[in-house]
Amino acid sequence: MDGSVDKAPLSRAERHPEKAHRPDNPIPRKPDWIRVRAPNSPEYAETKRLMRQHGLATVCEEAACPNIGECWKHKHATFMIMGDTCTRACAFCNVATGKPGALNPHEPANIAEAVGKLGLGHVVVTSVDRDDLEDGGAGHFAQVIEALHRMAPATTIEVLTPDFMKKPGAIETVVAARPDVFNHNLETVPRLYPTIRPGARYFTSLRLLWRVKEIDPAMFTKSGLMVGLGETREEILQVMDDLRAADVDFLTIGQYLQPTPKHAALDRFWTPAEFEALATHARAKGFLMVSASPLTRSSYHAGDDFARLRAARAAQLKT
Repeated sequence: MDGSVDKAPLSRAERHPEKAHRPDNPIPRKPDWIRVRAPNSPEYAETKRLMRQHGLATVCEEAACPNIGECWKHKHATFMIMGDTCTRACAFCNVATGKPGALNPHEPANIAEAVGKLGLGHVVVTSVDRDDLEDGGAGHFAQVIEALHRMAPATTIEVLTPDFMKKPGAIETVVAARPDVFNHNLETVPRLYPTIRPGARYFTSLRLLWRVKEIDPAMFTKSGLMVGLGETREEILQVMDDLRAADVDFLTIGQYLQPTPKHAALDRFWTPAEFEALATHARAKGFLMVSASPLTRSSYHAGDDFARLRAARAAQLKT
């Protein structure tokens, strides 16, 4: 085990130096259906202790997920590998931007050991973008997956990867390690990419999902969208069509929540009824699994959703 001690939390300026010059966007008051309780359970504290003991980062903390109290109460944490500093500066994301450090060679084993202690039946592993690495971190993803297969063979594995833009062979490396679910989020509609995901390209992300299915048609693929950034209903429906053309199995849709005044402005809160309407459209378009609600996030209830995803495919194959 490669232990660590708690780090002092970064200030807003330290986390997001690239956003310091931007004018402030007021953060609207959340509606009642967005409210969540502050995390204070003993299980939450134990999960946090275990993460620090093993020197691990979680997207739950780094991205300020509103579901952290609920998930960590049940010891469901989403591991964020390759450090806590991203080489990109997406306008919606709360993960720190800057120059990342060297990869930790102990991280794959540390994650596998933590998964065993948490007793996870399904684990989600994501990462920061590592454009500084020749393979974008694909080899490190593969090492984590292989360590989990070896040390926690009963645990199913879901990866949520970067786009591996201009990293030939990266997608193939991760698929060859045999995760059970390959997730990559489109995040928003094509029109908003220049302002919301300036370092990414919509069709690069879409092609990644298509390529995974081309390599292994049996591998489950998954993608997610945020709403509340100024997109239209018609644009979301078009993205659904694009994802189905890439044979994506599982779609998640959640409400964008503005992390700080320096982040992209919140356009509006979509209502629970509007989320249900989006879910109905998505199911009609042929997704095997759909999760759409204000608090839906990529890894929220991922284990239960994976069980339903497998059952849906089994039912489809019988028809």
